Amino acid sequence: MRRKAAEGATPLDGVDVLLADLDGVVYTGPDAIPHAVESLEAAARSGIRVGYITNNASRSDRVVAEHLAGFGLHVEPADVVTSPQAAMRLLADLVPAGSLLLVVGGEGLVTEVERAGYRVTRAAADGPAAVVQGFAPEVGWRELAEASFALARDRDGNGIPWVATNTDWTIPVAGGIAPGNGTLVSAVHTAVGILPQVAGKPERAIFDEAVRRFGATSPLFIGDRLDTDILGARRAGIASVHVLTGIDVAKQLLAAPSDSRPDFLLEDLRQLAEPYPVAERTRRGTRVGRAIVALRGNRVEIVEDGDRQIDLLRAACAVVWGSGMAIYALDIPDRLHR
Repeated sequence: MRRKAAEGATPLDGVDVLLADLDGVVYTGPDAIPHAVESLEAAARSGIRVGYITNNASRSDRVVAEHLAGFGLHVEPADVVTSPQAAMRLLADLVPAGSLLLVVGGEGLVTEVERAGYRVTRAAADGPAAVVQGFAPEVGWRELAEASFALARDRDGNGIPWVATNTDWTIPVAGGIAPGNGTLVSAVHTAVGILPQVAGKPERAIFDEAVRRFGATSPLFIGDRLDTDILGARRAGIASVHVLTGIDVAKQLLAAPSDSRPDFLLEDLRQLAEPYPVAERTRRGTRVGRAIVALRGNRVEIVEDGDRQIDLLRAACAVVWGSGMAIYALDIPDRLHR
């Protein structure tokens, strides 16, 4: 169930499990994001279970845990929920235990397939019971072709199941932004004309796996992308935090569709433990902290800047989201986008 903070409450109040995305929330490239590690460790010391959710199918939970531990976080492999693990939960309802699976992907995916008791093949000619597909840098045309051969339907439209770990269109790498698993899944889709079941964000399977594993009753999820993180949490009925240290910033937040709007908006993770200001409607406009933003016709106006940019953005989002108007119909000051 989505949760709103009462006056004076922090985003962490009442939370039993804190779930965090990785890239853009905990780290960017090789570096930890400022204040992220100490804020997550502080939450853990307060008695909140901290877990991590990643769509990245190329690394095992052990490798991810070791990476996070290198920043100073206390993390075990069991604290990491990966999209391959969620994919195994989906496959358990689709094919019998011990089945032969055609795997398109790398070590992280193979590890989970074998851990779940399935057998691995790379060849359609072996007659696999299903195809499971995840990202790995080494995946190329030959692997995609084998998946296409295995997924071909007969004249009656019958065929085997197809599960994708995730469909992220892009992936950040050292050289910049590169094609992600979604582009590779799309290539197979083009060849076979069907769509896979998807385990990772924004679908709810990965969130359901996290809730089940940690026994969460009041979880809170932290993300930095609206179209995967926040949308996925909303679909799973989990309260969400959007932190402005990753991909989506003010411009994307103001334009967020109703199914991708977070419950809490933070500048950095230190604000997890700060009282969260409630948006208050006044005669001058919507007030958050000392910032006031008003809607005059189709114009969004800054009445008071206040003393914190994050409160100004919170007030602007409250006004835009509550307007009932499409973002392109609103006249929004450029400095709110910045």
